[in-house]
Amino acid sequence: MWPWPVARSVVEEESHEEHSCGNTGVASVFRPTVVSFTTAVMRGLLVLLMVLVWPWPVAAAPVAVRFNEGLTHGFLLLRTVDGAQIASGDLLQVGRGGKVESRMVFHFKDGSLFDETVVFTQQRVFAMQSYHLVQRGPAFGEDTEISLQRASGKYYVKTKSHKDGREEAIDGTLELPADVYNGIVITVVKNLVKGASATVHLVAFTPKPLLIELKIEPVGEHKMMVGQLTKTATHYVLKPHPGPWLELFARLLGRMPSDYHVWVVSEGAPTFARFEGPLNPTGAVWRIELTSPYWPE
Repeated sequence: MWPWPVARSVVEEESHEEHSCGNTGVASVFRPTVVSFTTAVMRGLLVLLMVLVWPWPVAAAPVAVRFNEGLTHGFLLLRTVDGAQIASGDLLQVGRGGKVESRMVFHFKDGSLFDETVVFTQQRVFAMQSYHLVQRGPAFGEDTEISLQRASGKYYVKTKSHKDGREEAIDGTLELPADVYNGIVITVVKNLVKGASATVHLVAFTPKPLLIELKIEPVGEHKMMVGQLTKTATHYVLKPHPGPWLELFARLLGRMPSDYHVWVVSEGAPTFARFEGPLNPTGAVWRIELTSPYWPE
């Protein structure tokens, strides 16, 4: 049984009516009433709308842990797709009480800040527990602070306009599937079996939250250099899908979310090599790369 009303035929039948003419009984007859074209179209659109917005259960597919995450301090650079460096950063990761806290911070040349912290567990499968993001400065369209809790589904979003200083705040509760991986998508990609694909979920804040499907697919291998050594990196494409009806409108408006690209070196212990994509749903495409410290002369 469908959980919404089903449209009836454009020809509806009235109930039987019994009439009499003199002493002669006249049998009941059907009196078809032809519904106007406009009414039929409106009913059809209503059914279509119910199909599109009905809150269908979201299938979840948590990614299995193949390699446990641990103590890490990596050095990062953020570049434009043309190669210009715009920020320097750190990846800081530590385990506490059965959970892993991972923080990625970028300090921009123009004074902007990107600060993302995620707490996750890794018992058999990866599971995000909490997520917090701060974006501030001219590198972003507006100042933003976001928090999301896995257990309760509670979220909080605060924005401040760069144009007029206007502040807005929204909060609420989401029903989150088990494979929501805000902040740990690269970790998930590193744990895929070579050649395997996966479909997981992210919560995109625009600033209202939107649960989107993220399809992860390997598309080839690239050669890269580490000093004088040649390494092979697997190239993954991560395609966001906001759902069939939102995707339709996004395509019509020419505002489909950008794909993400991740390169992973799988030889020995898998390691991240490069990321390319927006740091927020409406942001510019940037590139994250590893770097090594150097001593100025």
